[in-house]
Amino acid sequence: MHVHNIIIVGGGITGLSAAFYIQQEIKSRNLPYNVKLIEATDRLGGKIKTLKRDGFLIEQGPDSLLSRKPAIIELVKELGLEEGMIFNQTGGSYIFVDGKLHPIPAGTFMGVPKEEQAILDTDIFTEEGKKRSLAEMEIEKGEAAEDQSLGAFMRRRFGDEAVNRLIAPMLAGIHSGDIDAMSLMATYPNFYHLEQKYGSVMKGLQESMPSAPPSKKTTSGIFFSFEDGLETLVTRLHEKLDEGSVMLETKVEQIVKNGSEYTVQLDSGENLEAAAVIIASQHNAVPAMLSDYQFVSELNHIPAISTANVVMAFNDSDIVNDLDGTGFQVAREGDIEITACTWTNKKWPTTTPEGKVLLRVYVGLPDKQEFMQKTDEELADAVLTELRKVMTIKADPEFVVVTRWKDARPQYNVGHRALVDRIRNQLSTELPGIQIVGSSYDGAGIPDCVTHGKNAAMEALSFLDDK
Repeated sequence: MHVHNIIIVGGGITGLSAAFYIQQEIKSRNLPYNVKLIEATDRLGGKIKTLKRDGFLIEQGPDSLLSRKPAIIELVKELGLEEGMIFNQTGGSYIFVDGKLHPIPAGTFMGVPKEEQAILDTDIFTEEGKKRSLAEMEIEKGEAAEDQSLGAFMRRRFGDEAVNRLIAPMLAGIHSGDIDAMSLMATYPNFYHLEQKYGSVMKGLQESMPSAPPSKKTTSGIFFSFEDGLETLVTRLHEKLDEGSVMLETKVEQIVKNGSEYTVQLDSGENLEAAAVIIASQHNAVPAMLSDYQFVSELNHIPAISTANVVMAFNDSDIVNDLDGTGFQVAREGDIEITACTWTNKKWPTTTPEGKVLLRVYVGLPDKQEFMQKTDEELADAVLTELRKVMTIKADPEFVVVTRWKDARPQYNVGHRALVDRIRNQLSTELPGIQIVGSSYDGAGIPDCVTHGKNAAMEALSFLDDK
């Protein structure tokens, strides 16, 4: 019997999940397929990267997983990792506005006002800003639109002050994005649907998300990680893959159609035949692999920006922080360049030795990329200067870890979904059996990427079943 290769390009969490689920299915159904996962760098996991240093556990990429997403919980169970799960400590989150930290109002959802009292009680807004935000309940719904910028939508509903001071740091901060360029339909279509259905975002949130009774409050949060850090997930996935199915430090140069199959040309000079290919690398690497197909170059229209995070360790006697919280976001106005800071020792106490403090500061917005020209030392100094505008810090850090992610944050700008759909439709017509999946296209969170990987795995098998 001829054994067909299924090749997965890219060893981030999407590619790893695809490989895991395909191999599970191959075993359970005794299918004549062989999986190869090809990764250009010397490690798996993509942006998931855990560092252990001096008793600290430092996440250099994402720091948690969202427990309400079923795909990630299913995977954790399938990998037998439940025992090692740890949940974040809850506590308030803050916004830095007008030189001060303000608690994020309780009656908001991801920074978007839900309850009128949330607007009335906060010091984040001026009186004028409060009036304008409250007017959201009366403003008519917008005309139906295929897409629009998240910023334009929220500014029309709540006004500029609410957007700059609260909504943009929360909603755009997750994506390191520019709220006035981000696609509403590719990032937060739920707000559009609430407006269209209820005539108001606030009314829609009140109707669709009734307030939970106080008794529901718990001491742990909705985010989780593992005792040994997020890279535990990557390590276990790798262990579960068949021996010999992963090729590290191997770059795909070109993918060429060869009858009803494909030849995958590697930089080592080796060629692999493939009946199906899942490309789970970042979008800006794809046009070179499929350079014979002009339409794929449209992927270059998806911007990718650089970000960095700067982790600093201190003695707790050198930091004044009596606030009950897990960190703060920075309003999109004023002269401060950092975008957010996690008080890691408060959010994840197990990451930090007794008597120490661990801060993780985020840098990088689409219109502020100059930080990439700085040396690590210059960047750390600049971040410390900015932090001192927010918190009382009496000494220099014991150590600093700077992690840069160059051109690694895809931006879902207006028209993103239409562009991705267009390319995928052409792929399915001209290059059947080749899929593009991952954080560049349909959602950047780890649970989303696990879902993309699993769906791509099932689609590849379904394609081969039908051949």
